[in-house]
Amino acid sequence: MRQFISKKDLFKFLLFTLMFSVFLVSCGSSKSAVSSKNSKTSSVKKENTRMLLSEFEGKISGSVKELLKDAEKYLGAPYKFGGNTSEGFDCSGFAVKVFQENNFQLPRRSADQALAGKSIKIETVKPGDLLFFATSGGTRVSHVGIVHTIEKDGEIKFIHASTSKGVIISSLSENYWNKAYLHAQRVL
Repeated sequence: MRQFISKKDLFKFLLFTLMFSVFLVSCGSSKSAVSSKNSKTSSVKKENTRMLLSEFEGKISGSVKELLKDAEKYLGAPYKFGGNTSEGFDCSGFAVKVFQENNFQLPRRSADQALAGKSIKIETVKPGDLLFFATSGGTRVSHVGIVHTIEKDGEIKFIHASTSKGVIISSLSENYWNKAYLHAQRVL
C-alpha cells in the first residue's frame, strides 16, 4: 500500500528542514566544554590550534568595563534564533543589545557587523572588540562574539550567544572557535 504525503505536509517538512539548517549555521555551536552562569570561563582544548593570541596588557576604559558588565548580566540566557532580549538571543542580537545599552548602534546581522568599525589584527585585540567566525566553514561570517578578557598568556576569551548553551564565555583557543575564526573589528 502506497502512502502519499500531502503538499501541505511536504511544505511543513521542507520549511522545518530549512529553519533547522539556518539554526545550525546562524550562530555556531561549540562541542567543547563551555561556561554557564555558575562558571564564567570555559575549559580549553588546545590541540591543533592556530596561535590566536593578543598582546594587550593595558587597562580597559570605564565605558568598556560597563559594556562587559552589561554583557555578563545575560550569562545563561538561552539561545533563540532572531532573538535580541533576555528571553533569548542569537549571536548578533546579543551584540546589538549589549552595544545598544551602551549607546552604540551595530547593524543587526553578524555579516554586516563584520564590516562596522575598523579591521584589526588579532595581536591587537582588546576587551570590547568583536570577533567574527565562519561556523559552517568557508569565509562567510555566521557568528560574532565580544572580546571579554585577555589572559596573561594572551589567551582571548569572548562572550557570545551559542546555539547550544546560550550566552556563555568561550576561548579562542578552543578547537572549534579557533578553526572557525575569521577576523576582528574594533567599533569603540
